[in-house]
Amino acid sequence: MTREQCTAAILEAKTMKGLSFQKIADHVGRHVVWTTAALLGQHPMSADEARKVVEILGLEGSVSLALQQFPMRGSLVQSPPTDSVIYRFYEIVQVYGTTLKAVIHEEFGDGIMSAIDFSMDVQRVPDPKGDRVRVTMEGKFLPYKKW
Repeated sequence: MTREQCTAAILEAKTMKGLSFQKIADHVGRHVVWTTAALLGQHPMSADEARKVVEILGLEGSVSLALQQFPMRGSLVQSPPTDSVIYRFYEIVQVYGTTLKAVIHEEFGDGIMSAIDFSMDVQRVPDPKGDRVRVTMEGKFLPYKKW
């Protein structure tokens, strides 16, 4: 089973069973953002995590094996992305990317925020003018080295 077939099987079973990503993440014992990324092919799962996914979704063992494979990270086929939600993040980077870079360099020095030693959370924030989306990203600072 290819990783793409695995993802398709997972999404179909999730829909058929009426499960949320949060419910699956709770069953796996991981954060919803990390679990969702793994289910969509961006992180490998341990054998135990993959077994729990197959268990809750009622899928076959080949899905478990596919979930344990090292992924080819990066899922955007087109740049800029055309999906409205993903494009807005692209737009944020286009508008605020240089600002984020300048502030990070001023605060930490010459380096980057790790996307490997990284966590992210998505929350709904009630607002009388319409609910807001809060995305929190936290990554280890990695300074550039001279050699």
